[in-house]
Amino acid sequence: MAIERMAVVGAGQMGSGIAQVAAQAGIEVVLADATPELARRAVERLGTTLAKLVEKGKIAPDERGKVLGRIRAADRLEDCAAADLAIEAIVESEAPKKEVFRKLDGLLAPHAILASNTSSISITALAACTKRPAQFVGMHFMNPPPVMQLVEIIRGLQTSDATYQAVAALAKRFGKTTVTAKDSPGFIVNRILIPLLNEACFALQEGLASPEDIDTAVKLGLNHPMGPLTLADFVGLDTCLAIAEVLHRELGEDKYRPAPLLRNYVAAGWNGRKAGRGFYRYEG
Repeated sequence: MAIERMAVVGAGQMGSGIAQVAAQAGIEVVLADATPELARRAVERLGTTLAKLVEKGKIAPDERGKVLGRIRAADRLEDCAAADLAIEAIVESEAPKKEVFRKLDGLLAPHAILASNTSSISITALAACTKRPAQFVGMHFMNPPPVMQLVEIIRGLQTSDATYQAVAALAKRFGKTTVTAKDSPGFIVNRILIPLLNEACFALQEGLASPEDIDTAVKLGLNHPMGPLTLADFVGLDTCLAIAEVLHRELGEDKYRPAPLLRNYVAAGWNGRKAGRGFYRYEG
């Protein structure tokens, strides 16, 4: 099935990035959020982002207008009804995701595919809340989507071959490299990444070293582009904690237990870069 129209539900950093990637690939996109104002502001931010790409010579000046012209802010969720594929990119919590998918399931045409950008939640469980489980798939973009090359495709127990092939072809059209994961907590990337970030939290909690030295040691010692505490701040400490809790609950092993320091930072509202404070402070 050819996908020419997309809906993205969730206009935060991930959702906006996915909308940008799709529009740059020539696809018409409706971007929805909890309120029309949030969706409109996200489109405005994308205009600024695209203008910076023009300044840097990454895209041609006329391309900015074309890409932006393919992205429309939704006034209501019903504006997503014409999409061939709707992808959810909201908070990493099962209940609100299921609520969104039940609504989309009732709005979209019978041929349309539902996809989740979840980092860790069961695709099989999300699919089961809809009447089209065979047309449900996990499509996990890395952060930020316009920059990162990888897309994880996760097949739920019910996902059909046709759905998988359509989404794999779409990711290829986006210029992405895909990997396929079975429906297991954290999939591939976060199954490996979150324990690393969590262990860095334990190291800081135990006074092993300062945040700067932990990050420098991992960057230079393991040749990582970003230290684990900086990366956790970038991802969002609340998101890291949510994924760690899924891994701990679903896999049932103490090695996935979230660090108390991580829980405390989230309880304080120190959720990282987006909050202005996490393991580091961020001005502006």
